[in-house]
Amino acid sequence: MAVAIGLLIARAMLGLSLSAHGAQKLFGWFGGYGLAGTGGFFEGLGFKPGTLFAFAAGAGEFVGGLLTLLGWLNPIGPALIIAVMVVAIFSVHLSKGYWQANGGYELNTMNIAAALALAFAGPGPISLDAVAPIPALSSPEVAWIIIGLAVVGAWLALAIRQKPKAAPTQQAAAS
Repeated sequence: MAVAIGLLIARAMLGLSLSAHGAQKLFGWFGGYGLAGTGGFFEGLGFKPGTLFAFAAGAGEFVGGLLTLLGWLNPIGPALIIAVMVVAIFSVHLSKGYWQANGGYELNTMNIAAALALAFAGPGPISLDAVAPIPALSSPEVAWIIIGLAVVGAWLALAIRQKPKAAPTQQAAAS
């Protein structure tokens, strides 16, 4: 029973956190900017159209977080989280180093590690998958395939990203 409770706590922490981040992007909840504001940010990162990429990131976090929280359709929820984190690392955080305090990718890698652990450990007996299992999703091979597809999707998003325009320097702006 201790492992079941541990998996439930891990799913709840990761799932609630990521679904809340998705709700910020999608709906403007919890101090977020909604699709319009997040879309503008994504445009600045070179993801065009920004609103479409903001929707994809928000939906990946929101749906991935909810699926993980509920322990439903594992490993799909963790795979969605991993995809969003890979894009975030390589488009925003990598250049800032590892530490989150400096805007780095520390938290993203922890989210990926937690998602991978849950994808392979399974959601546990206190989950919707335990009530109504889908055997086709329960093997490690299927988990690898789903996670692999999510990572390929992340790399495709990064590949079609346009190089963001550099902000003008103060001297260039003054002249």
